[in-house]
Amino acid sequence: MMIHNTRPSGPSSGRRFKASAQRPLALLKQCPVYQKTPLHNLSDLAKQLGVESFQVKDETNRMRLGSFKALGGIYAIAQLLQDATSETDLLGEKTRQVASELTFITASAGNHGLSIAAGASIFGSNAVIVLSAAVPEAFAVRIRSMGAQIERVTGSYEDSVQQAVNLAEENNWLHLADGSWDGYTERPALVMEGYSVLAEESRQEFEQSGLWPSHVFLQAGVGGLAASVAAHIREHWAKQPTITIVEPDAAPCLGSSIEAGHLVQVAGPVSHMGRLDCKDASLIAFESLKLDAEIFMAVTDAQAQAATGLLAKHNISTTSSGAAPLAGALATKLPPDARCLMIATEGPEIKSAI
Repeated sequence: MMIHNTRPSGPSSGRRFKASAQRPLALLKQCPVYQKTPLHNLSDLAKQLGVESFQVKDETNRMRLGSFKALGGIYAIAQLLQDATSETDLLGEKTRQVASELTFITASAGNHGLSIAAGASIFGSNAVIVLSAAVPEAFAVRIRSMGAQIERVTGSYEDSVQQAVNLAEENNWLHLADGSWDGYTERPALVMEGYSVLAEESRQEFEQSGLWPSHVFLQAGVGGLAASVAAHIREHWAKQPTITIVEPDAAPCLGSSIEAGHLVQVAGPVSHMGRLDCKDASLIAFESLKLDAEIFMAVTDAQAQAATGLLAKHNISTTSSGAAPLAGALATKLPPDARCLMIATEGPEIKSAI
């Protein structure tokens, strides 16, 4: 599947989240484990693909959690606490007192749950993470090690989302999902705002080097990361690339929604791209990507696994979810002068608790 989107010309407007990294950077700089992640220029891979350059923003060790998701959940909790207390010292006594009375809950395919659990632990809140049957138990072990409670559902990721909604309502907990829908947009918008940090880090490096990408490939599950980065590019980058959204062929919820002109739920088998295997797109991500992305495409598990192996040969260890953009680039006819950028979104599959 490859869908060409007719995005409006000129500046986009009307997004329901902030594409600027100013607020999350200000808060995350208080975090002792925050630092920029590397941007690798893989010249040998570029030669293999027949393009001018191929760069990889490497999120595989982000803030000791091993995923870009660390930027979203931790920032969202920090911002919610700052809004509730009007305190600038988020580790001070007043903030910790307020935080101790709060319980955050979310459904997760793994990494978002780690981020929420970590954020709750940092500030002294409680956390409940709902996991579907497909999420490896090793994620549950890591999440529990941060003091969070695990709830399992026997069904799909979408079933875990509904369970998180139900438990939040029953217990008066704060639901902090990374997906959005009618009536639920403000908290996911904070999560997406946090992701803009990695786009700003990249922008700063391109500003210095002058090696602006001409083609950006972004993987998508519900679409939060893809929409955040694409919006930041459109609003803040000096040079404008072609943006391609890459999804599993088992869960092309964004591409199918773009084709239909409205949000649609897709059906398909379980994908090996576990963190991208989402059958429902995020509302505010869909709305934004209609404005910002030119191409929506789907790749198979086999293509993503092959891309994972290819990245490993270039010393980047990730998963099929993390390598999906390379699979998209490999399946695209690129011009010889193409300068490509992708994000390796997570480290390798967890085999045991860390």
